[in-house]
Amino acid sequence: MRRIKTLALATALISTFASANNITNGQALPEVSVEKYGELILNGDKIAYQAWDTDLLPGKVRVIQAIAGRSSAKAMNAPLMDAILAANPPRDKYQTTTIINQDDAIWGTGSFVKSSAEDSKKEFSWSSLVLDADGRAANAWNLKDESSAIVVLDKDGKAQFVKEGALSQDEIAQVIDLINKLTQ
Repeated sequence: MRRIKTLALATALISTFASANNITNGQALPEVSVEKYGELILNGDKIAYQAWDTDLLPGKVRVIQAIAGRSSAKAMNAPLMDAILAANPPRDKYQTTTIINQDDAIWGTGSFVKSSAEDSKKEFSWSSLVLDADGRAANAWNLKDESSAIVVLDKDGKAQFVKEGALSQDEIAQVIDLINKLTQ
């Protein structure tokens, strides 16, 4: 019986470690390119798509919001996005980059995910939105399914904060303080 409990504990620990993301504070994000759809570009009232790559990240302080293509994942860190809007960091030094994993959407909702991304780009034209049809970023970074990950990058593209799942009020305050510090 003891051996079974030990084996069950070991299996649980291995699966926990196996599902952990591979984003490290002080390091650049693991490289990824998104060619299928990619970054949404607003041209007048029309949306176009262009390939997106992690090489585009350095130059500004960024909050990367990598989310599953599900409303529950988007809502998970909506309080942080509201706090960033309220803080109004300088746009010449800061940008939010939202990467939507369309491959992690509820079956049959892919067109709604795309339409919602396009509506968001029109509403928040200064933000960077990436529609990732194949889940390349989530796979490259080993992110959890049906979730939201927040990564704060400094202007050199190095991670300064990483968390998967909903941020607490203290973590939201920590991210806002970090953005303010890094954009000065």
